[in-house]
Amino acid sequence: MSDASHGSPVHDALVDRLGAAIVHGEYPAGTRLVTGELADESGSSRSAAREAVRVLESLGMVEVRRKAGIAVLPVDRWNVYAPEIIAWRLDGPGRDRQLSELSQLRGAVEPLAARLAASEATEQQRHDLMAAVVEMARAEHAAHEDDYLRADILFHRSLLVGSGNSMLAALADVVEAVLVGRTAHALMPHDANPDAVRWHHDVAFAVVSGRGDEAAAAMTRIVAEADQAMQAVAAESAR
Repeated sequence: MSDASHGSPVHDALVDRLGAAIVHGEYPAGTRLVTGELADESGSSRSAAREAVRVLESLGMVEVRRKAGIAVLPVDRWNVYAPEIIAWRLDGPGRDRQLSELSQLRGAVEPLAARLAASEATEQQRHDLMAAVVEMARAEHAAHEDDYLRADILFHRSLLVGSGNSMLAALADVVEAVLVGRTAHALMPHDANPDAVRWHHDVAFAVVSGRGDEAAAAMTRIVAEADQAMQAVAAESAR
C-alpha cells in the first residue's frame, strides 16, 4: 500500500500534523500552502501530501484553487462538527473554548434526545442504555479508563440514535469525540461523581418507562455536571 493511501500511517500522520497546525494557528487563515513544500517538510511523497490536502479540503479547512494553490480557510468555513477538528481543538490552546462550545451544544441537544427517546427508542436501544449504565456503575471507580469510556459512549450514542431524529443521531460522533477527548486529556476524575452515575440510571429507566420529561431533566443534570467537572479538572491542571 502506498503512503498516499487513505488510512496508511504516513497519510494519517500527515493529515493529523497539518490539521493540528491549522487549528493551533501555525497556518492562519489566508496562508498559502504548496504541496511540494508540505511533502518535503514531512518527508512524505507529493501524492501523500495531495491526499492529505483533499482530506483537509473535505473538512472545510483549506480551499484548492486552480492556479492559486492551497489557501487556509477561516474557522467559520470549517466543519466544526467533524471529530477530527474537535480532537485537534481539544489538543490545543483553544481547548477551553471548545469545551465550552461543546457543553452548550450538548445542553441544547441531549435533553431533547432523551425526551424523544422515551417514546421513539427501539427495544435494542433501550437494552443498550440499560447495559451501558450497568457497566458505568461497575467501572465508576476507574472512570478515567477505557471500560467506563466505552460504556459512556454507548449510553450517549444509544440515546441520540434512539431519539428517532436523524439530525440528532448525526451528532453521536460529536458527543463521542467529546467523551474520548475528555478521557484522552485527563479531564475525567479517577472516581466518577456518584450523582452523575445515578442520573445516567435515571435517564435510562425514564426512557425505558416512557417518561420523557424525567429523562430530559436527568439528562440536563448530567450535561451540567460534566461541564463543571471538566472545568474543575482543567483549572486544577493549570495550577
